[in-house]
Amino acid sequence: MVREDGKRNFALREEDGSEPSEFSGNMPRQAALKAARTLEPAPSEAEAERITLRLREKGTQKVHEYEGWAWKDSAPEVDEADDDFWLNDLDDITKANVSKQGIEYIDDE
Repeated sequence: MVREDGKRNFALREEDGSEPSEFSGNMPRQAALKAARTLEPAPSEAEAERITLRLREKGTQKVHEYEGWAWKDSAPEVDEADDDFWLNDLDDITKANVSKQGIEYIDDE
């Protein structure tokens, strides 16, 4: 279901069928990236463990499946004239990436 602002809500679906958290985004990938950033970050992208993320689009039976991973990276240098000058206070940031694996449909029986 699409909200007034154009975003859609996606529930992170566990193996047991529970849905403990919810992420929003204009597209499923945007929500998957937000979910991936909550993973335990590795020291580098190459060392990051790939985790399966299953996101059910709220209001539907459609489950988007992604492989996601997260890693620590050094914070970018930012000029104080930029709006992101607060990043200068950070040593490391968490980055994430996802790769779409497919879509499945669940039955409510």
